[in-house]
Amino acid sequence: MSETSKQERDIAVMFDSIAGRYDFLNHLLSLGIDRRWRRNAIRTAGKLVKPSAVLDVATGTADFAIDALRLGPVKITGLDISGKMLELGREKIRKRKLDERIELVRGDSLALPFADDSFDLVMSAFGVRNFSDLFRGISEMTRVTAKNGVVLVLEFSRPGNRLFRWLFEFYFFRILPAIGRLVSGHKSAYKYLPVSVGGFPGREEFAGLLRKAGLSDVKYRNLSGGIAVIYTGVKR
Repeated sequence: MSETSKQERDIAVMFDSIAGRYDFLNHLLSLGIDRRWRRNAIRTAGKLVKPSAVLDVATGTADFAIDALRLGPVKITGLDISGKMLELGREKIRKRKLDERIELVRGDSLALPFADDSFDLVMSAFGVRNFSDLFRGISEMTRVTAKNGVVLVLEFSRPGNRLFRWLFEFYFFRILPAIGRLVSGHKSAYKYLPVSVGGFPGREEFAGLLRKAGLSDVKYRNLSGGIAVIYTGVKR
């Protein structure tokens, strides 16, 4: 097994282990703001494209995929490497009777099992920082995006304001891991979260990766003082 595939497997095992408490902790640790961030990202996508086919990469329990129904697509596909997360996502979809609109599949974000130019909108919320090879993952997202389609990424970042950044990092690196460990019962998963955010490229650097992957009109917008950022690019 290659090093990359081993990293992907380890990430899948970690997310399988916290799947049952994942949604609860997301909303608790973000004070519910994560819902607003996702809705904001969907509104941003709607200004750029009217998609028929949508792919949500690293869909987790499918919250972002469900939010994308606001765009009126014919079909939404969600992909994730964690089987347990997908099980919870499918349960949500069944309860909402959305089986005909949303399909969840298990797969590797670094080798998407779809043909070139398959989706009008390819998106990911808080998932790309988990790619073991970031540029390869972004390139795969771009490959399966149709001509004039949009790639959208919603991801954590560090605030620009020094005081706000200090408060954010104190919470993110000290408080959040302790609460996450206590509620989820997993010792390392919520320690991994701030580490993964700390290692993620800055705004300009990540925008540069999107351009390098073949996207045009790359833009980004800060949310909540820069705690989260929406990135968009168009495939010409």
